[in-house]
Amino acid sequence: MKVINMFIQTKKIEVDDFNPDISKLIEAAEKIKDDSTVVFPTETVYGLGANAISKNAVQKIFAAKGRPSDNPLIVHVSCIDGFKRYAHISDQLLYMVSEFVPGPITFVLEKRDIIPDIVTASRQSVGIRFPAHPVAQKFIELSGFPIAAPSANISGRPSPTNAEDVIEDMNGKVDYIITSGNLKFGIESTVVDVTGNTPVILRPGPIPPEKIEEVFGKVIIPDFVYGQSTVDVALAPGMKYRHYSPCVPVVLFEYKQKIDLLQISDNLSFYENPIFLFLKEHADIFESIGYDKQCIGTINNLYEIGAKIFSMFRKYEKSHDAIIIEGVPDKAIGIAIMNRLRKAASKIIG
Repeated sequence: MKVINMFIQTKKIEVDDFNPDISKLIEAAEKIKDDSTVVFPTETVYGLGANAISKNAVQKIFAAKGRPSDNPLIVHVSCIDGFKRYAHISDQLLYMVSEFVPGPITFVLEKRDIIPDIVTASRQSVGIRFPAHPVAQKFIELSGFPIAAPSANISGRPSPTNAEDVIEDMNGKVDYIITSGNLKFGIESTVVDVTGNTPVILRPGPIPPEKIEEVFGKVIIPDFVYGQSTVDVALAPGMKYRHYSPCVPVVLFEYKQKIDLLQISDNLSFYENPIFLFLKEHADIFESIGYDKQCIGTINNLYEIGAKIFSMFRKYEKSHDAIIIEGVPDKAIGIAIMNRLRKAASKIIG
């Protein structure tokens, strides 16, 4: 039997965040027109992109990630007009959407026929996003196509937020990797379904529910958004399958103002070389813990915590046999952080 070599000679391109070399982006944009795969930065995480209106190109995304075919992809556009071009949307709704874009938010709309079923897992709705990252905007514009792109990681792994991590997962699996340093938010976009009368948050992200309510009024937040339950059908990425998990166990302690130090110490003792990731507010309490530890930030700046979680998971899975982490309050972007932590955890302690 003939063995097929699946390794791809990946070309790596490094560009500046706010002043990217257009000639480098043109090269990758031209290749994506030929159904190549290109990793590119966004303001949330690195995305694994392909021409969204080419079934053949989109199949390569699923192959590179090892992604289940019933897990839909998000379509990225370079301007507000992309929402009308690839989905059915009223002028009034488009005006409301324009209050948030470009930015770290995806809107689920009724798709137009130009978007193939493979992108949406055969559903009639599609998630569309207009990213704020200058490199992403210029790359999509130069390609001349909408770009289907999930996070650029092996399926189930923590999403990549820096060049080193995305190269680790995608080198040899894609045609191009465009890097531009660390990314701003570190957590995937908020996903909002606006196909019904009342918007429904399908995945929490950097844009918190209260900000969406300022424009749309009431929004629905299902229980699964908090990461405490699962769904049978994935209407958006991150809903159905276990995600964001490093190669070592993650033990999550739900946020509490009053800490049970004995309970935490007991769980640390199950492992030979764990690391404990704690909140700044509890630094004095954990001074006596005789294990490796690292402050992840303060609850007064949840965006700082969100930006570093995935990179810390990837860093410490290489040096420790378990990651023990404190949770944060379920408020604002804390909902998104806890969604990711609960999905990544192999054990949750309330």
